[in-house]
Amino acid sequence: MRDTLPIAVICCSLTFGLIAPLRAQSLADIARKEEERRKTIPQPAKVYTNKDLAPAPASSTPPPTVTETPTDAKGAVDGKAPADKAKDAAAKEKAANGTEPAKDKAYWAGRLKTLQEQLDRNQTYADALQSRINGLTADFVNRDDPAQRAVIERDRLKSIAELGRLKQAIQDDKKTLADFNEEARRAGVPPGWLR
Repeated sequence: MRDTLPIAVICCSLTFGLIAPLRAQSLADIARKEEERRKTIPQPAKVYTNKDLAPAPASSTPPPTVTETPTDAKGAVDGKAPADKAKDAAAKEKAANGTEPAKDKAYWAGRLKTLQEQLDRNQTYADALQSRINGLTADFVNRDDPAQRAVIERDRLKSIAELGRLKQAIQDDKKTLADFNEEARRAGVPPGWLR
């Protein structure tokens, strides 16, 4: 045992001698080092705060924008549907010339194109409104704030009403297109003219 005691004392002294430099730093030492580090880095050009940020938008989906002339649900401008405008133009030409306009290929193709574009425009707008209604419905379900829910529900109900009017306009457009095709058939228009 006498031989192991000096070895144990030497081992313990070496162990404590090595551990002493590994002791924890005091909080004051850490603060001093951090202060020196911050003095060496350059200051940022701008510090952003919450006041610098723009406020969040009130609604998650923006209202659709219209770049064309304002129309009602049937696509009428100033109370007249595109088919009515075509008839008015034909009547003006007839009054100006004293004769009926020539119903050639350009006449029939132009009328068909106008009617088809109106139907396509209304169908696209109906699809967009349906997407908006779906988004508003999802927003309504996911909101907890009663005030936000009330605003979303009001917008959703307006969109649903507009979609109902638009669906009626689409049905009217389809009927007008079918009437046009029947008129062309009765007039003996070659099918190639209506492509």
